[in-house]
Amino acid sequence: MQIWTEKYRPKNFEQFKGQEKIAERTKAFVKSKNIPHMLFAGPAGCGKTTLALIIVKELFGDSWRENFMETNASDERGIDIIRNKVKDFARTKSINVNIPKIIYLDECDALTRDAQQALRRTMELYSNTARFILSCNYSSKLIDPIQSRCAVFKFRPLEEKAIREIIDHISKEEKLNIDETTIKALYDISNGDIRRVENILQSCASISNKIDEKLIYDVISAARPKEIKSVMENAISGNFIRSRDLLLDTMLKHGLSGIDVIKQIQREIWNLDIDDNNKMKIIEKCGDTEFRIVEGSDEFIQLESLLASVSLLK
Repeated sequence: MQIWTEKYRPKNFEQFKGQEKIAERTKAFVKSKNIPHMLFAGPAGCGKTTLALIIVKELFGDSWRENFMETNASDERGIDIIRNKVKDFARTKSINVNIPKIIYLDECDALTRDAQQALRRTMELYSNTARFILSCNYSSKLIDPIQSRCAVFKFRPLEEKAIREIIDHISKEEKLNIDETTIKALYDISNGDIRRVENILQSCASISNKIDEKLIYDVISAARPKEIKSVMENAISGNFIRSRDLLLDTMLKHGLSGIDVIKQIQREIWNLDIDDNNKMKIIEKCGDTEFRIVEGSDEFIQLESLLASVSLLK
């Protein structure tokens, strides 16, 4: 069975959802057949690779594979990948068309400092025969000379409207039954990452054509918001023992790690019926707890400490 992230990948600018302004600007470049070096920066699953593929296919048509190279810098992050593989491809002219080739470097913020310097020089020397599209999560990790050579496009997480349109399209094609509550839950879980949405939907569809909120949380092994909210409400009311027991049951039932729990607690804080000052105190404590867990402290002791702090606010 085909992976849905590939099956439902947009094929042209009209199908591209959620980043319409960026799509319009890049479409103008394609129409003029004058592509600058470009830098796509933004979180995972927001359409960076998809837009790069659309640009290449619109530019080169059927011969796009011969004139396009994609490499992931997180796999080969040293200077050799730039000096050899990328440089060899960039120095030759494109096939069948009089347009510079396209080189797509994914996750280029993982390149070493030396590799970035080599890339800067390659972009400068071979601009007549090749254009670069660089993709990264954090543009600040790239050296300034690379950023100044590129037209920078800042991608944002997809908004609920765009995700809803994509879910509606998939549900019609796959004959799925998805209600409004489930769509809202998918959006909250994904944080604007459409790739995550599609993977969750495909996993759920293999179990049942009727997809509801419970099935989603079972598939992704996450606690439902009301379970985390119940833990926090018991702590706020001063019932520490009950809160701790509920937290342990929730973690064991869903197989959650301490970091997973902290992230879900942080999201639920804003739904608690307490004043804003106490919300800020709990958020501050969440930050301390998350840091200690990352540094190697015992997860459950740190979470107990968090709940104790919340109980003491009463």
